[in-house]
Amino acid sequence: MNDPRELFMHELGDILYAERTLVKVLPKLAQEATDSTLRDAFEKHLGETEQHVTNIEKVFEMVGEPVKAEKCPGIDGLKKEHDEFVTNEEPSTDVLDMFLTGAAARTEHYEMAAYTGLITMAKALGETDAANLLAENLKQEKAALETVTTISEKLASKIPASA
Repeated sequence: MNDPRELFMHELGDILYAERTLVKVLPKLAQEATDSTLRDAFEKHLGETEQHVTNIEKVFEMVGEPVKAEKCPGIDGLKKEHDEFVTNEEPSTDVLDMFLTGAAARTEHYEMAAYTGLITMAKALGETDAANLLAENLKQEKAALETVTTISEKLASKIPASA
């Protein structure tokens, strides 16, 4: 690959795959969560994530390219980490909720890094409207990270201090 536009399209396909994967995963996470605030946050972010998919598809249209998802090993790895932990560790409900907040934070950081790179590339390629639409997704990812951080801190405050 030698063309920056090719890289942009590849990365755009990568985040599309990631967001589509999360549309499938978020309902499962909401079901696993026992903390009502965490469950509500997953359910709210599902709606946002569905909009992220739509926005990414619009970006493909804006730049005159067919919508094409690219397999995303990063999001697959985060999903695999979740699945293995839940299966192998059989966590208590409190531990599972704490794990879910950490998994959500890792995912938000991954998405934020992807969107930051995409916005930078879109601007460099003169695709200002695409950059603006991707920035909307980034803004929601940052807000989701703030929410999950607040929930994590609330859950952690219930952990008894060790002697």
